[in-house]
Amino acid sequence: MKVIIAEKPSVAREIARVFGATVKKDGYIEGKGYTFTWAFGHLLQLAPPQEYGYYGWSVQNLPMLPAKFKLSIRKVKSKEGMVDDPSVKKQLDTIKSLFDEATEIIVATDAGREGELIFRYIYYYLKCKKPFKRLWISSQTDAAIKDGFKNLKPGTDYDTLFNSAHCRSQSDWLVGMNATQALSLSSGTRSVLSLGRVQTPTLAMICSRYLENKNFVPQIYFQVAIQLDKDGQLFRAISAESFKSKEDAQIILDRVEDVTGGFANGGHIFSVEAKPRKEPPPLLHDLSSLQQEANKRKGFTADQTLSLLQNLYESKLVTYPRTGSRYIGDDVFAGVPTLIEKFTGHADFGKQATFLLSAKLNKRSVNAKKVTDHHAILPTGEKAYQLTPDQQAVYDMVVGRMLEAFHQECVKEITKIVVQSGAKFTASGTVISSAGWRAVFNEVDEEKKDEENTSLPKVKKGEDLPITNKAILEKQTKPKPFYNEASLLKALETAGKEIDDEELRYAMKDSGLGTPATRASIIETLIKRDYIKREKKNLIPTETGLSVYGVVKEQQIAQAELTGNWEKRLEEIRSGASVTEFQQEIQNYTRAITREMLKAGASLRAPKIVM
Repeated sequence: MKVIIAEKPSVAREIARVFGATVKKDGYIEGKGYTFTWAFGHLLQLAPPQEYGYYGWSVQNLPMLPAKFKLSIRKVKSKEGMVDDPSVKKQLDTIKSLFDEATEIIVATDAGREGELIFRYIYYYLKCKKPFKRLWISSQTDAAIKDGFKNLKPGTDYDTLFNSAHCRSQSDWLVGMNATQALSLSSGTRSVLSLGRVQTPTLAMICSRYLENKNFVPQIYFQVAIQLDKDGQLFRAISAESFKSKEDAQIILDRVEDVTGGFANGGHIFSVEAKPRKEPPPLLHDLSSLQQEANKRKGFTADQTLSLLQNLYESKLVTYPRTGSRYIGDDVFAGVPTLIEKFTGHADFGKQATFLLSAKLNKRSVNAKKVTDHHAILPTGEKAYQLTPDQQAVYDMVVGRMLEAFHQECVKEITKIVVQSGAKFTASGTVISSAGWRAVFNEVDEEKKDEENTSLPKVKKGEDLPITNKAILEKQTKPKPFYNEASLLKALETAGKEIDDEELRYAMKDSGLGTPATRASIIETLIKRDYIKREKKNLIPTETGLSVYGVVKEQQIAQAELTGNWEKRLEEIRSGASVTEFQQEIQNYTRAITREMLKAGASLRAPKIVM
């Protein structure tokens, strides 16, 4: 009997349906010579401290560095405290009996780091020794499932993926358990002050930005604006220089050589520069970029977008959602024209899909070397029906981005006019001569609209134009805005570095905080622990969050770049780097932050309590 184990019941049912298996049992489905069973996500976890002999919370136990990690069943709350989840114990017993009888085990958990960890923990906990094969697919369509089963891989091909996942799990345990106990004990507070390998530098980023914004002292400055008339078309030019005082601006205003009505020179056109600029289409979406877009467009949280996308994946409408890649290989690209053709009847995108059928497709997102475990998110081409409004919104973002990515460049003409009238003034404007990819959503670049004229008249160098109005503009410098989920996700990709260029940001993704699959849960964890809260679209620290930040902000555990480098190391382990070296580094780091937190917690000290 061949046993197929999936990550969740719904996926197991779908695979069973493809095979034609219909006999439902308690905890599995069977038929056609196969048995299909499942986990419920993480059934097992690294054992808590007491299972290594670290009883209670005590400074004498720190740092806790188990010689060998153990696995334990997921816990739930009960009247007796935290106990093994009975439903997990029951399912593990079912899986064990099936594994014992199996002639072959096929792993069909999600094809990624956490999916591999879920299976391997079950496999090792049950002390199973049988060889297993791996199903590795990027889509849940019937065709993809059938093709995947024709190309099963040896389970040992994914040993380094498990090593990476296991090291991640161990490092989170070591850093989280030790730092949390050290800070909570040394501070003497009655509550648990939770710290974590990724959550703490994320909290530090949010708090730092919040305090920078709140403590920002705006600086008032002045500019002079003039309005010119070219054959009845008015446009505005702004002084090239800014002034600290209104008096300085007034001097320039007084020099402006006449307002219309018998002007002498008016505004002299000093120079005219018109340059075409080609704006390449955006890359295809990975999970993080889609979460950012959904937050900007619809206000969806990162966790909400992931949930909606996972549902679309399990409904066979999009490819694997937890990807960190924004590229596809040539093999996938070969099927893109057929995929685009399926959307020629789309209510919003049909016109652009039809156009692309006869156009040369842009290959900016095609690079097999930049495809990791899974390629960028694409629609599968399966017909979508009965979607909720939120599901439809996310689905349309995936479809729309596919059309944008393979579309033509947007061609703009950027014009800059320099006007002389007692001082130099500049007028700028952008005219789109060929919308290209921007025609998909029919949008302009909102970030470039400020201070630009919607259009500029044709003027020539050396012309003199009447000035119809002039004025002093009072402005003030602005702080960096609070983080919202979109801007935080972007910053997490590069360990706090603010990089707008999407290709450069992508190049640094292995040094980011967390992974596309985990960043949503980091935000939700900080909210659950009352360290941050959502205030409209912004992420704002609470008093508790600011207190913790005040203690840890100078410590290693709060340094985004340092912690981000761990993610890079985990990816290197995925490629075969030494596990032992990383584990030793984490143990040394754990000793260091435990000492730091025991010392730092004194600044939060309240009257001592017995824990």
